[in-house]
Amino acid sequence: MFSKPAPRPDNRPASPLAELPSTPPPAGEGTARGRPRPASLLAQNLVLEGSIQSDSEVQVDGLVRGDVRVEKLTIGETGRIEGQVAAETAEVRGRVVGAIVAKQVRLYSSASVEGDITAEQLAIEPGASFEGRSIKLQRPKQPAPAPAAPAAAAQG
Repeated sequence: MFSKPAPRPDNRPASPLAELPSTPPPAGEGTARGRPRPASLLAQNLVLEGSIQSDSEVQVDGLVRGDVRVEKLTIGETGRIEGQVAAETAEVRGRVVGAIVAKQVRLYSSASVEGDITAEQLAIEPGASFEGRSIKLQRPKQPAPAPAAPAAAAQG
């Protein structure tokens, strides 16, 4: 019923968003007969100790003690995460104690975050509590080609 993810063959440390798909799969791929995958729900009375990893949507209404790496994360008003979060999109209505790294982060008025947020886009509603640093997520730039040095200038 539950399985561990396969170990990385190269044993390289992954960046927070490295294992998330950069674009959603084409319609019908990874789904049964083209239907979208339903979100996984961690109910209000659930306490999960350990990490979560998914390439789809997860909603947390209970308590997670561990790191969460998902495509889209929704933390309900009763939800709490004690660990690091990596996602493409994170919507927080509950509490996070740990860093968040995502392309888009939205803190609703009921949200409480204790930790740094690294994001391309960050929205904070009035009433939300955020204690930490906000860091702009920088995508790696392609290196510019080095200009060719004139051969005559090198001779002296």
